[in-house]
Amino acid sequence: MNILTLDLGQSMGWAITKNRVVYLSGTENFKPTRYEGGGMCFLRFRKFLNDVLIQLKSCGGLEAIYFEEVRFAMYTDAHEVWSGFLATLTGWCEENKIPYCGIPVGTIKKIATGKGSASKEKVIKAMEAKGHKPKTEDEADAIAIAYTVLEIV
Repeated sequence: MNILTLDLGQSMGWAITKNRVVYLSGTENFKPTRYEGGGMCFLRFRKFLNDVLIQLKSCGGLEAIYFEEVRFAMYTDAHEVWSGFLATLTGWCEENKIPYCGIPVGTIKKIATGKGSASKEKVIKAMEAKGHKPKTEDEADAIAIAYTVLEIV
């Protein structure tokens, strides 16, 4: 079975783990274009999830989804967007009977780098040290989430 890990956001990092090995990762851009309504990014995210599910059916299915759980201290546009992606994800998971779980940022950084308040650069370097070549910090975060899941689940 496969596990999908996500760094939720308009620039979304993702990674897929199979048999306790992170074997595929990338970044998807869900930013709305100038001529789209605000909900289009969530519809494209839903399509992405459907496409991943279809692709993974041929190689064991999708066992669970884990994501970076962000705690915001104040209201921001980023929080509103993140909450929309979270609502889309959890609704989709419920509809498809796929377990999902958030993992706190500090836990991910601590397992990835040894320090819960590590910078994004240190997370990227830690994932490179494990043999990955993330193209974005979002992809590095998704890979780090995957290693966190492998360690604590």
